[in-house]
Amino acid sequence: FSLISPFQTGRIEPNYPKVCGHQGNVLDIKWNPFIENIIASCSEDTSVRIWEIPEGGLKRNMTEAVLELYGHSRRVGLVEWHPTTNNILFSAGYDYKVLIWNLEVGEPVKMIDCHTDVILCLSFNTDGSLMATTCKDKRLRVVEPRSGRVLQEASCKNHRVNRVVFLGSTKRLLTTGVSRWNTRQIALWDQEDLSMPLIEEEIDGLSGLLFPFYDADTHMLYLAGKGDGNIRYYEIGSEKPYLSYLMEFRSPAPQKGLGVMPKHGLDVSACEVFRFYKLITLKGLIEPISMIVPRRSETYQEDIYPMTPGTEPALTPDEWLSGVNRDPILMSLKEGYKRNSKIVFKAPVREKKSVVVNGIDLLENVPPRTENELLRMFFRQQDEIRRLKDELSQKDIRIRQLQLELKNFRNSPKNN
Repeated sequence: FSLISPFQTGRIEPNYPKVCGHQGNVLDIKWNPFIENIIASCSEDTSVRIWEIPEGGLKRNMTEAVLELYGHSRRVGLVEWHPTTNNILFSAGYDYKVLIWNLEVGEPVKMIDCHTDVILCLSFNTDGSLMATTCKDKRLRVVEPRSGRVLQEASCKNHRVNRVVFLGSTKRLLTTGVSRWNTRQIALWDQEDLSMPLIEEEIDGLSGLLFPFYDADTHMLYLAGKGDGNIRYYEIGSEKPYLSYLMEFRSPAPQKGLGVMPKHGLDVSACEVFRFYKLITLKGLIEPISMIVPRRSETYQEDIYPMTPGTEPALTPDEWLSGVNRDPILMSLKEGYKRNSKIVFKAPVREKKSVVVNGIDLLENVPPRTENELLRMFFRQQDEIRRLKDELSQKDIRIRQLQLELKNFRNSPKNN
């Protein structure tokens, strides 16, 4: 994958530096919310990797990660950072497991094994004490991540869930999915009772996935469909009807994916409340889309910029793993973003060994299930065989050298 400055415009060069250390397709990447030059990525090669981007960006291709994490037996489709704790990372693989990594030791410390199919989406509540998941088994779950205990579960037969997002501190969830008539729809849920959705609303009859984005500061929900050109936005209320449609952004160019700028990167002087980065594959470009509240006043708008989660973690990994919950440390955007965090990432020194979580060795040999997995295993074994042959030939040369030295030593006049 490539890293491009948000201020850069125009076409990038074909040889633009990339992060290219994975041995398979990269399926997900996430920036660390507390250390702005650290990225987590996951891939079809079954690994999760942590990358440290140098000051000023990449000058050449980066192939060496500061940390390589192996624990999944299948490709890894999702990574998520914990919202309040530094160095806690979640990964979900096609082995139906969610691993919780403590990056201070570079090992998985917990395994959540309650899913029966591929995990489609992960979302956390404000303090990170709860995790919501959607799964290909058509179930929506609310899980206590440290114990792996399922607190609530919904079997979504009429609403096949794809994506889920916690709606801030409202104790509600929003899911996007497909109805029994194959129309796209959204559903609102009470996180403490998933027996029935509070509301269901059909969107349209298109087939692309609906991606939900929620802004807790303005109580705004944005819906963007894969392959659509528009982005719908709603206001979330505490009373019925809970969901109020406002307007939509329209564009003729279809989007394949969307990224968002963190709150501290927005232009508060222009009353910008949300910014998307829209991937348009047909034109080969990334287009920024700003959501701006039209106001003439040049003073700071307190009502649309309340105190928001900042860049300082509220907990250490040991505190969170011991059971402590704490809300995010808030920051004001009034003075603009100033980088004052002193946190740096220190990769642990590790020896290759078995990875045992909950009494299960995660790295024991697992037979491949698909043709791609078989090919990757074949190429890895070929590389290993080539390396062992080279090592063996070097040792043969060394043995011959030692034999000659021994023969010369025996034949020397001093020994005679």
